Amino acid sequence: MKVDTLITNIGQLLTMDKKGPVKGGDMNDLTVMEGAAVATENGKIVWIGSAEKAVNIQADKTIDAEGRLVTPGLVEPHTHLVFGGSREEEMALKQQGVPYLEILKQGGGILSTVNATREASYDDLLEKALFHLDRMVMHGITTVEAKSGYGLDKQTELKQLQVTKEANVKHPLDIVSTFMGAHAIPPEYKEDPEAFLGLMSELFEEIKEKNLAEFVDIFTETGVFSVEQSRRYLKKAKEKGFGLKIHADEIDQLGGTELAVEVGAISGEHLAVASDNGIKQLASSNTIGVILPGTVFYLGKDTYPRARKMIDEGAAVAVSTDFNPGSSVTENLQLIMSIAALKLKLTPAEIWHAVTVNAAHAIGRGHEAGTIATGRMADLVIWDAPNYMYIPYHYGVNHANTVIKNGEVLYKRGEIR
Repeated sequence: MKVDTLITNIGQLLTMDKKGPVKGGDMNDLTVMEGAAVATENGKIVWIGSAEKAVNIQADKTIDAEGRLVTPGLVEPHTHLVFGGSREEEMALKQQGVPYLEILKQGGGILSTVNATREASYDDLLEKALFHLDRMVMHGITTVEAKSGYGLDKQTELKQLQVTKEANVKHPLDIVSTFMGAHAIPPEYKEDPEAFLGLMSELFEEIKEKNLAEFVDIFTETGVFSVEQSRRYLKKAKEKGFGLKIHADEIDQLGGTELAVEVGAISGEHLAVASDNGIKQLASSNTIGVILPGTVFYLGKDTYPRARKMIDEGAAVAVSTDFNPGSSVTENLQLIMSIAALKLKLTPAEIWHAVTVNAAHAIGRGHEAGTIATGRMADLVIWDAPNYMYIPYHYGVNHANTVIKNGEVLYKRGEIR
């Protein structure tokens, strides 16, 4: 066999080769290949086997993994990638215990970012997004979801989505776009949130026509949008052919988890205060719970999502950074994996499922990302780690040694692209 690239002398290989999202106790069913090798051709995986058998393969390029761990590229299922400015001045308020909703009322929080995003030029937003994508690559991410939601008007929401679309062309990472115009209520619509939702729903046609987003998301929360408002809005989006997502039960327990299941959302996200009934419904549905422990950590809260209960009851769970400028300012999904172990009490096997195969299914990419299998995209990470348990164990640093996207090396320690 003649191939483009052969990765050999792999210490542990996690293929994560599952046909669908992995639920409940099956998230501990981890297949580990020792002493493995992987061959790629034209950006695809064409052979997986033992390093011993790989000696018969001729390759234009051979990468010696030197006994390291190799996994699929990480999949990041929840980010707010495109935004203007930053909000470092809010850290002192958080340290004083000022609640996020109070910061929001004072014109801070998301509204501060909205103003900065409205004022930022298209080119500045694109440059900034590409910078953050490079950071994600360095930490082993090869596929990422990106939400809008920092415009809260037609012009800026479209600008964000157009930036996301161009970033997907200019950057080698695969980006899945989500329209989240219903992220907050802008001051000019404070007394009439229904009118604002109507304004955002007017964009559905243009977004679909220009292929600017696959999913529609909404923030169901006290002071933002009610369950009933969210239900009507999401049903309109579904009628226009969008997949559905929902920011659910992040701060107050309103029944957003139950709504995510009811409307057939591909994912319910945050779920920090999901009810027992919500978790039960999630476990019996095809909706994936996207858990964001970094947000709880960064905001200094004590109530983490009950991911342990979700998995024990049979739900499919994914884990994400929630990268954004206000409540989770990190592109390092590895750090979030450690928080998932320490605060959510997830096992290493569950964590790996949560950042690969389940995360891919949570953004509609389960057929191409998050697994290592013949015929799949050659999205791989070689880690400076001897085994899969080491990554969440050794926290706060970058373990990625080499990141490969579609068969091409995007990052090698000390280098990028």
